[in-house]
Parts: sequence; structure tokens; C-alpha cells
Amino acid sequence: MSSTPTDGPDWRPVRRVRAHEEVLARIEEQIAAGRLKAGDRLPGERQLAESLGVSRASVREALRVLEAMGVLVSTTGRGPDAGAVLTARPADALADVLRLQLGLAAFSLHDIVETRRVIETWAARSAAAQATPEDVERLRDAVSRMAGPDLTPDRFNQADADFHLALAEASGNTLIATLMHGLRDAVGRHAVEAVERLGWPESAELLRTDHHRIVEAVAAGRADKAAQAVDEHLRRSYPDL
Repeated sequence: MSSTPTDGPDWRPVRRVRAHEEVLARIEEQIAAGRLKAGDRLPGERQLAESLGVSRASVREALRVLEAMGVLVSTTGRGPDAGAVLTARPADALADVLRLQLGLAAFSLHDIVETRRVIETWAARSAAAQATPEDVERLRDAVSRMAGPDLTPDRFNQADADFHLALAEASGNTLIATLMHGLRDAVGRHAVEAVERLGWPESAELLRTDHHRIVEAVAAGRADKAAQAVDEHLRRSYPDL
């Protein structure tokens, strides 16, 4: 009796790539090569279809995907201002993707907070080394908005979000700021729950004090102190972790 070999070739079906995915790949190639950049206008739908040898429907589908990703803006009508223009709004696009992926993948709160800790302690160190007076003023303004007799958890967390984004931007690393924008927006619900779990309104005073310590360390150029203050702040916000 013959047996089926187990160490021979493992043949699998060839993946069929849909035409609009090929269109996306070609556009991505042009972006990666530097031939297309933000502000450039793509060829018209008909011209692009003819150049790539695909249907206009495939081009249209590819453009819809790019628009949903936040790298394309389409304008209707005729004339020089009509058509599809490449744009760059990575923070908004990344926030949308992270919010959905965090929900679908069900990452643990521990993983989310730990990721924030890594990003923000680094950002605090960098901000302490190079923050401008304008950066420090933005941080202080956010802290000032975390006080008031009519303060609510939602308003507190909006000011808190502004603070942490300003800290990331003060680091001078635009990618870190973009990641923080997306991550902070995606876990906003957890932030509100954390404030309420610590006890409102007492938690507002505790967390505002944390933010004040971070600002003063950044303003004084004390990198280690700033990173430590961020770490302690996140640990206070999520004591169960």
C-alpha cells in the first residue's frame, strides 16, 4: 500500500488578488518611491484605469479605500480643482484604525496602559530636554482646565487628553505624537472609567497634582523626574494594574 509523503511539496491555492488591490499597490509604489506626495493630484479615473489596464470600477474602489484610510480627498465637479488629491492626516486615520482594532482584538487594559507608559515616559524625557515655552504653556493650560466647581469627568478627561497629546508633541517626534493621538483617542473610555473608579471629584485633585508635577519637571528640564512623574501618574490612574 502506498502512503502519502509528508515531506514533499506543500501546494496551496494561489491567492487571487482583486483588481482594486493591484491599483492600491501601484499607488503605494509611487508614494514609496517619492513620485507622489501629499498635495499631488492623481490622474483622472479614466486615465488611471487606462494606464493600469483595469476597469474604472476597480479604480473607483481603490480610491474609496484610500479615502477611508485618510490619505486621499476626492472633490466632485469639473475643472482644475476636481479629482482626487493625496493628503496627510495620519493622526485622525490612525485613531480610527486603533479604535476599531483595539475593540476587535480585545487587547487587555494592561497591554494598553503599558504601551502608554513606554511611549509617554520617553516623550516626557524628550520634552524635558527640548520643550519650548509655548509647549510648557499648552501643558499648563490643560492642567488649569482640570479644575473648577462645574467640572465633570468628561470635561476633565478632555483636558487630560489634551495634556497627554501636548506632552507627546513637545517631545519633537511627530510619529510619537501621532501614535499617542491615536492611542489616547482609542482608550478614551478607559480613561473616563479610571477617573470614576478612583472616586469623583476627589480623583480630579489627585490626578491634577500628578499633571502639575509632570509640567514642572518638563519646565525645569529634569528628564528623569519627568519620566518618573508620568510613570507614577499612570500607576495611580490604574492601581489595579
